[in-house]
Amino acid sequence: MILVTGATGKIGREAVRLLGPVRTLVRTPSGGTDEVIGDFDRPDTLDAALRDVDTLLLIGPAVAAQIAVLDRAVAHGVRHVVRVTNHKAVDDSPVARRREHARIDAHLKASGMEYTLLAPNFFMQNLLALAPEIAGTGGFSSSAGDGRIGMIDARDVAAVAAAIATDPAAHAGRTYLLTGPELVTFAEVAREWASATGRPVEYRRISAEEHRAVMESNGVPEAGSNAQVFELLAQGDGAWLSGDFAAVTGGAPRGLRAFLADYCS
Repeated sequence: MILVTGATGKIGREAVRLLGPVRTLVRTPSGGTDEVIGDFDRPDTLDAALRDVDTLLLIGPAVAAQIAVLDRAVAHGVRHVVRVTNHKAVDDSPVARRREHARIDAHLKASGMEYTLLAPNFFMQNLLALAPEIAGTGGFSSSAGDGRIGMIDARDVAAVAAAIATDPAAHAGRTYLLTGPELVTFAEVAREWASATGRPVEYRRISAEEHRAVMESNGVPEAGSNAQVFELLAQGDGAWLSGDFAAVTGGAPRGLRAFLADYCS
């Protein structure tokens, strides 16, 4: 039995579609055929979801409650955990959520369960948050500068997760770095967006401080942490590519143009 958490999110929803009939953990009913209502913050609600589960696909924000999920998984005899982490999950990261990812990864590794970690680069789906600004102003602002980024479609992360969840033993103890096929800048995002929509799109470079203020005014969660990430992207934090998608799936990941054609044209 496979259990998928975060099953209504951008990775989880696609993973469930690819896996077929699996059990899902959701906070609110979504109409799934084998879904269990539960909450990471209430460990007592997890038991029904974890009963008879062999493989846990753990998707969700880097919150301390994931520790409780892992502890309950051990108690229920889960054998393998596939977890979506961060590519820079280290204890001394300047970004708080990356430090939390590192803590959760360490707990998983010490749990006695087999594990596989998926460490994606910047999600292309994050670009969709730019749509209202582009529609209203003909462009968008960002503090990513001219940083080159190996952006990946979250659907491709889901494809890797689904492939591993169906045959986890072959991937035990591995960490897979996941990227798209190319390094792109936000200036190229503007050009490709314009090409997909047939309308000009301006890329406006702003400082990290200005970007944080914009995100705070728009009510973006973790605006300070997000501003740190964009500042790091400007410095080259996302300028890396990996062939791990092909190694796991045997296929090629989607590029930016294909992604925007699906979502923006």
